[in-house]
Amino acid sequence: MLLKFVIILLMFLIVGAIVGTIILLASILGPKRMTPTKAKPFECGHDPIVRPEGRFSIKFFIIALLFVIFDIEIFYLYPWAVIFKELGFIGFVEMFIFLFVLIAGFVYLWKRGALEWE
Repeated sequence: MLLKFVIILLMFLIVGAIVGTIILLASILGPKRMTPTKAKPFECGHDPIVRPEGRFSIKFFIIALLFVIFDIEIFYLYPWAVIFKELGFIGFVEMFIFLFVLIAGFVYLWKRGALEWE
């Protein structure tokens, strides 16, 4: 049992050494000619000093949160489907309750207009 952890630790050490070596070599061998253009901050092709033209709608964040919530649902459904026969009827009822709560939340958001894009 302890051997498995030692092997994993050894893999982390090897990967860390490789990453450290690559970063060290890039900093030593890489070009260091700094120009005023390279020293200037760059953000998506625009000057980051100016004020933004408008405000973002809260709809962007609501859609992002909905995506995360329903994406995480898949992480619970897949392992449940793999061991479905071992869980039996109790596991089926528990997953049904979980899905019912998620679908009720989805219907609530749909009725409130959170999915409407204007």
